[in-house]
Amino acid sequence: MNIKKVLIPIPSYGFDPTEVAIPWKQMTEKNIAVIFATPNGKKASADVIMLKGENLGFWKFLLQARQDAVSAYADLKKNESFCNPLKYTDVQELDFDAVFLPGGHDKGVKEYLESKVLQNLIVNFFKAAKPVGAICHGVVLVSRSINPETKKSVLYKYKTTSLLKSQEITAYKLTKSRLKEYYLTYPGLTVEDEVKSTLCDRNNYLKGTSPILRDSHKHLKRGFVVKDRNYLSARWPGDVYRFSREFIILVQDSKNSK
Repeated sequence: MNIKKVLIPIPSYGFDPTEVAIPWKQMTEKNIAVIFATPNGKKASADVIMLKGENLGFWKFLLQARQDAVSAYADLKKNESFCNPLKYTDVQELDFDAVFLPGGHDKGVKEYLESKVLQNLIVNFFKAAKPVGAICHGVVLVSRSINPETKKSVLYKYKTTSLLKSQEITAYKLTKSRLKEYYLTYPGLTVEDEVKSTLCDRNNYLKGTSPILRDSHKHLKRGFVVKDRNYLSARWPGDVYRFSREFIILVQDSKNSK
């Protein structure tokens, strides 16, 4: 049996633990090989504030990673590929069946979101019509991936979602007294606004139902995803179980296999 190989590029520091550890766990349980890549080929670290809830005050119960994600991350830190990742520059689309792009809002994710190497890689995945999954800020990375032939974002004619403006601004307002602009990766430009600006039709941006409760194995309907051809997107850690399930189906159904 051919084992599918999924690439997960992450920044050196600041990725969201839920958006990496839960999908990793779900994919490996389905016999999908997950390969990690970092800017320098060294082991990365998740956003500590998300893991421990430091300085989140009263809103810790709402914003901190849940125990299921914290436990999955503890397991992930022992994983061989996570401990010995590839370098961004050593990764090629031809070596993988799909790419999975998590989010994170700590300023440390900028090296990931702004990587021209990753943006070019994503263009190649779209050209090859291989599965591309992006959640939260991961959608920003996709939206910044410009097809040199069209001079447009690879998302130009796609439907998508991402972290909502309402979510981003609310989290910022709830925590700014303690954490200042921690929740604003790019002050003055929200994820939603940037992603919408790269689409041929702003109506192709879908918000879904109000994101209040997080999903789980037992409550998949709480999650929201948008699927358009080979591309799947989601908004926040609260969509991660449904997003993981739908991405696994997309990967398993894909024709390319290594």
